[in-house]
Amino acid sequence: MAVPTDLPMHDNGLVVVVVETPSGSGNKLKFDNQLGVYRLDRVLPAGMTFPFDFGFIPETLGEDGDPLDAIVLLDAPVHPGCVVLARLIGIIEAEQQERGKRSWERNDRIVAVAGGPKGHAAINSFDDVDPFRLQAIDSFFSNYHALDGERFRVRAHAGVKAAETAIRQGHATFRGGRA
Repeated sequence: MAVPTDLPMHDNGLVVVVVETPSGSGNKLKFDNQLGVYRLDRVLPAGMTFPFDFGFIPETLGEDGDPLDAIVLLDAPVHPGCVVLARLIGIIEAEQQERGKRSWERNDRIVAVAGGPKGHAAINSFDDVDPFRLQAIDSFFSNYHALDGERFRVRAHAGVKAAETAIRQGHATFRGGRA
């Protein structure tokens, strides 16, 4: 079995996203590289669930030392460990502040839809996403981080080019170089 973090980050012109936590889940799952399995990272409070499929892009590293976070907007959830070949629609440029710290750390989220001819062909940017859905995503992260006494703020919803740049930079960091 392939290690998900070692998969290629692109396939046939699409971005590879490994889903860790499916939409509708009240459990946050995370791939544990040392154990080679998905493990329960936390249980959300009653009534709080992920409003999207959440995972990561292999062969990348963000400023927090983890693979770049990725949100995939799908009509139905997929199982943890499922690889989704996705088309970028943008990036949520965000910062978080850990409890007791004064500084803010970047922690962006790449946003994509399922690629391919049967994917969400009509969604090409944030302009094509229901504003209520975007607000739900932003609010989810604010509430999710508040559970640990952290703060989260969205700096911007940027387009595909910004998402591509973040992925290139994350890949360079993964490779130990600079973008």
